[in-house]
Amino acid sequence: MRIGILKEIFQMAFDSIKSHKLRSFLTLLGIMIGVATVIGMVSIIQGLNRTFLSELESIGSDIIMVSKSEPGVHIGRSSEEIRQRKDFTFEDALAIENECSLVKAVAVDLVVDVFENIPIKYQNIKSQDSIIIGMNEKFPMVLSVYLPQKGRFISESDIIHRTKVCVLGSELTETLFPYTEALGKEIRIGPEKFTVIGLLEKRGSIFGQSQDNFIGIPITTLMKYFPYDLSGIEITATPEKHGYIQETMEQIINVLRKRRKVGFGKPNDFAIFTQDTIIDLYNQITGAVYLVMIVISSIGLLVGGIGVMNIMLVSVKERTREIGIRKAIGARSGDILKQFLIEAILLTCIGGTSGIIIGFSIAFLVKAATPLPASVTLWSVLLGFFVSVSVGLFFGIFPAQKAAKLDPIVALRHE
Repeated sequence: MRIGILKEIFQMAFDSIKSHKLRSFLTLLGIMIGVATVIGMVSIIQGLNRTFLSELESIGSDIIMVSKSEPGVHIGRSSEEIRQRKDFTFEDALAIENECSLVKAVAVDLVVDVFENIPIKYQNIKSQDSIIIGMNEKFPMVLSVYLPQKGRFISESDIIHRTKVCVLGSELTETLFPYTEALGKEIRIGPEKFTVIGLLEKRGSIFGQSQDNFIGIPITTLMKYFPYDLSGIEITATPEKHGYIQETMEQIINVLRKRRKVGFGKPNDFAIFTQDTIIDLYNQITGAVYLVMIVISSIGLLVGGIGVMNIMLVSVKERTREIGIRKAIGARSGDILKQFLIEAILLTCIGGTSGIIIGFSIAFLVKAATPLPASVTLWSVLLGFFVSVSVGLFFGIFPAQKAAKLDPIVALRHE
């Protein structure tokens, strides 16, 4: 019996919404905008999170990074203090590897001065925008993404003798050698001739930035033949044993403090951190984006909720006589309450579902038209639906209670 009544209530609520299509649509706009904002932003941020984390995982685990400054934005006095810090050198990387017993290997790289525009050529084919990176031989041991697909990587002998050899990223390989085998060929970096000894595996792009458009040469060769800025040197280490991150970092700190002559009790004039530090910084950034998203969507949902309450109050006034007739023939106050509450919830559910569809459409359009990724998650769908139902329930209670409390005699007299 109660199922039949509920079915009738749902039908009446649906008919009421259907009979006022334009009014219902305008009421739903706020809900649609709010939910679409939530879904769209969550999908894009989740896509960014997955891409970012997968990229960090692909580099390798147990990575320790040494830099002049901590990752993040530095302003004011801290920024000036960081600029005045002494640059690292290739010898610092060698000292870490030789003097730290817990360190397995140290990768060090240095990029050609960014203000130099050095072309890379093979016969009449030229690449002008490829990055030239000086590397040491330990890169594949520390950063697993730099594994040769063909040929070999830079060797210790290449570093010692400053040989003119190079390894190519997959994109640069396709640019310079679209139809021929690249291994063993001689190319020019500026005026200097280099022999291709290795082709690296494809890494793809992150946030629209290709990670394969580069050429790697021995770091000592780069320092001999090309302009560079030591402030751009990067040192990355990996521990001998898994799980010994903290102990390894302490050894590195001791070696660097001694080499940089940091006095006892004074703070480090360099930064040492792991992937977790980068992840925490990234989470702080995305957390701020989430906060902005919540504020924007809350405004839309608030406007939509007020619209739902307003339209339901108008509906109660328009249907006062109908309420009186229903009560006169036996309908209870609870039935009237359910009728208007279900109508408000149904109204917001339609808006929420539309917002979910629009939000996903926006996310996938952004994914198709820009480098930003998007990821559809079940919890974001459930969140959008739950929010829309909650808005309908919260803003529909007052009009529903007002309808349920109407005196049937007074309601029947209403014109």
